[in-house]
Amino acid sequence: MTTYAYLGPAGTFTEAALRGITQESDILIPYSNVTAALGAVRNGEAEKVLVPIENSVEGVVSRTLDELAVGSPLVVTAETTLPVSFSLMVLPGNAEKPIRSIATHPHAESQCRAYIAKNYPQVEIIEMSSTAAAAQGLISGNYDAAIASKIAAKNYELEVIAKDIGDNNGAVTRFVVAQKPGVTPRPTGNDRTSLVAFIGIDHAGALLEILTEFAKQDVNLTFIQSRPTGRELGHYHFIIDAEGHIEEPKVAAAVEGVRKICEDIRFLGSYPRVGKSK
Repeated sequence: MTTYAYLGPAGTFTEAALRGITQESDILIPYSNVTAALGAVRNGEAEKVLVPIENSVEGVVSRTLDELAVGSPLVVTAETTLPVSFSLMVLPGNAEKPIRSIATHPHAESQCRAYIAKNYPQVEIIEMSSTAAAAQGLISGNYDAAIASKIAAKNYELEVIAKDIGDNNGAVTRFVVAQKPGVTPRPTGNDRTSLVAFIGIDHAGALLEILTEFAKQDVNLTFIQSRPTGRELGHYHFIIDAEGHIEEPKVAAAVEGVRKICEDIRFLGSYPRVGKSK
């Protein structure tokens, strides 16, 4: 039995993804935001956490990247993906009432822009911490509708008035499982290694130097994102995903090369990759 924290409340896509990789005996605890969910592992309330990290349409989940880069270290030990489909929902009996405000998560709003622009061009969009929180909050009466998953509508007994409203029906979100350091899954031959590279301020050519270290070892990068450290203007770090496992000599050599270039690096884990085989 394992205790998992996840981005809640009940009915989020994160919960749906988590239920796909856990056992019935596992304990799943929802948290109001990514920071709180990761914090639950850091302070011992949960053993593992599942959080969204990337969407095929909207891109990275900045909060997740930022929280993994700072604070007490956590490592990623697994990933999973989930197709996402959005529905527009209202309180029961309100289907015929005018909609002047819609609540949802910013990523969901971005993926439903065409539908909103066509059908509700004058609507006020209210940002929420998750799509499920938007669905749950309909009960308060502070807005007229919510964009969330069908399971959220079921959980909170809401009426779905439009299904599959996303602009891209093939949208997929990637989630990662994180826990305290100490466990690195064994190599599978289809792995991903993640790290954060902290560069010196005004370090000219830093990105090129980092890329060169991986290129020299013939290691392919699947993801790279720059994020401000928050310390001062011009100070950034890079979140990097590379194909391969840290126990593979070429990956280890590339990471060591990056370590020599940067002020510091944070190893975020090597773990089985979903969705692609070598």
